[in-house]
Amino acid sequence: MKSEIKIVVNEQAGKNLLIEYGDLAKQASGSGIVKMGETIVLATIVYAKKEKEGTDFLPLTVDYRERTYAAGKIPGGFFKREGRPSEREILTSRLIDRALRPLFPEKWYKETNINVLVLSSDGENDPDVIAIVAAGIALRLSSVPVNSQVAAVRVGRIGDSFILNPTFSEQKQSSIDIVVGGTMEGVVMVEAGTNEVSEGEALQAIGFGHDAIKRIISGFEKIPVGSKIAVSELANVDAEKIREKISLILPLEDLRNIVKTPEKSARENLWEEKKLYIVNLIATEFTNVTVPLEKIADGILEDMFYECVREVVLKEGLRADGRKPDDIRPIRCIPHYFDRPHGSAIFERGQTQALATVTLGTPEDKQIMDVLEGEYKERFLFHYNFPGFATGEAKPERGVSRREQGHGALAKRAIYPVLPSEDEFPYTIRIVSDILESNGSSSMASVCAGSLAIFDAGVPAKNAVAGVAMGLVKGSDKYVILTDIMGMEDHIGDMDFKVAGTRKGITALQMDLKITNINLSTMKDALEKARAARFYILDIMDRAINSPREKISEYAPQMDIIQINPSKIGALIGPGGKNIKKIIEETKADIQVEDDGKVYISAVESSSMELARQMVDYYTAEAEVGKIYRGKVTSIKAFGAFVEILPGKEGLVHISQFVPRRLEKVTDVVREGDEINVKVIEIDPHGKVSLTCKSIENKFKE
Repeated sequence: MKSEIKIVVNEQAGKNLLIEYGDLAKQASGSGIVKMGETIVLATIVYAKKEKEGTDFLPLTVDYRERTYAAGKIPGGFFKREGRPSEREILTSRLIDRALRPLFPEKWYKETNINVLVLSSDGENDPDVIAIVAAGIALRLSSVPVNSQVAAVRVGRIGDSFILNPTFSEQKQSSIDIVVGGTMEGVVMVEAGTNEVSEGEALQAIGFGHDAIKRIISGFEKIPVGSKIAVSELANVDAEKIREKISLILPLEDLRNIVKTPEKSARENLWEEKKLYIVNLIATEFTNVTVPLEKIADGILEDMFYECVREVVLKEGLRADGRKPDDIRPIRCIPHYFDRPHGSAIFERGQTQALATVTLGTPEDKQIMDVLEGEYKERFLFHYNFPGFATGEAKPERGVSRREQGHGALAKRAIYPVLPSEDEFPYTIRIVSDILESNGSSSMASVCAGSLAIFDAGVPAKNAVAGVAMGLVKGSDKYVILTDIMGMEDHIGDMDFKVAGTRKGITALQMDLKITNINLSTMKDALEKARAARFYILDIMDRAINSPREKISEYAPQMDIIQINPSKIGALIGPGGKNIKKIIEETKADIQVEDDGKVYISAVESSSMELARQMVDYYTAEAEVGKIYRGKVTSIKAFGAFVEILPGKEGLVHISQFVPRRLEKVTDVVREGDEINVKVIEIDPHGKVSLTCKSIENKFKE
């Protein structure tokens, strides 16, 4: 039987949540529907009854899908049905995953699926934050043993005022776009794009969002909690005895020496050799264990390694590579690494190395984005690639992963605010970041490399952008913020907080937690340290290249924009495209005409572009009083002759305006098809043009 509750999020703006449960998808472990306006989202959760053998991680899969019927649309393409998830669907799936993953209990190894469907879209209320709330409701109603409840909101700012869950139209006016996920106790996830705001402003926005999250979660008290099951334990395993035996074989000092091995591959090789030795050594002592000993021993060893790394950080203030908490790894910046790409750069930080290239294209190269709210064209593309060789793995490339799409979207969000407007720089811009080496924070290395590369390409970006990943190790009575985390610290730490921006402020944030929440005081500490690190990195980047190059690459297409009267578009194109085809054939330039009258001209040769511009001017020019034109007589009348002075534009030469003497017939001086010189003497309010041939050199028939 259907149950409903209403949660008031913002009564004044009418942005309230209506929650339904108990009616749809009843065979799932938990399901819930959340409505805001006429946007409706259904979320379900199911999990396998048995653990998959050998699993030692949380096998959670989130799949968010936008059904096109939700917006009253039929899918495009040949098959006329939804297929592979779009980039937006993948990014929203990751958003939901990051908000919910910290809530799952340790050692929950049952394969778990969260499916989210957008059933209705009103084109105004964004379904992504609604989807997180719906997934949290499904989790609450399920039997998965979670102890906290999660919700999410989007925070915007118009003028000086923060707004909750801004509509799509409000988002266009907003200077920030921050999605905050959290529990009653604190924040668990942040995803943000901002227009160079300060750390204090970003923190205020997150606090504003968390206050709303607490109001939403308070409303969940009316929703029943599912009958929670216990997390299963391995049968017939005396883990403590196995751990004691391992401790005898592997003294704490030996473990610390491995942890403090600075070089990544050397440390990993030492650790793998030690683990293999220990597992083989103790295998003969625990013959009565009915589950795979390798799995138990490996898990215990990883726990010991994890605890040792954290202990060294908390007690000694040292990291595996010998750095102090605020230290940044050595940085190397090389702009213009290649000649043929329109822009390129290498950014290397420690053992993380990103190669970024910039390609400048014409408006024809824009990506067509088809979303529920409608279709639009995207002029800025950022593609991030993470091949297996970057970490020394033998891994074939099989399409773009969700992680690659997520990191590319984050880097794109970081650089977008500093790009010039399309009117100022009409090119389509594509950045590709290929990760050649990785030991943590490759997405932020991509931001730095991308910023260097757009300067190298001559893109008139407003400011340089740098990014850094911050970590956290939290003990029972203290915590340590780590600057520029490497891969191992990401794995053993409690937080991955990526911060990108300019000297003026933050442009992008992304925070993920492994603990259940973080308070604003800790976030403030991390943001302040990230700001200092960002300025340090920008100083190094500035020494390599500190402003955009004055000219774009000689290999990039030359481009110009002409604004014509939209009423002249037909004249430019001509019947059946005759005129524009002629321009392209004669000049070898590419011509793109937009509905608002913008004409984009691009060519490899500047001479071709100039000729194309002249031809566009010719086909779209307006007649001017006092100007002389070479025109063609199109028809003869008793009172005068009509002359085409511009494509599709005729004027009348009255019989009295040909010669100083009086004419009996127009045909005494001209015939149809003759070309003559004429001067515009008047254009009336209706656009009718009067012409004269008097006082202008012409060879008329006498």
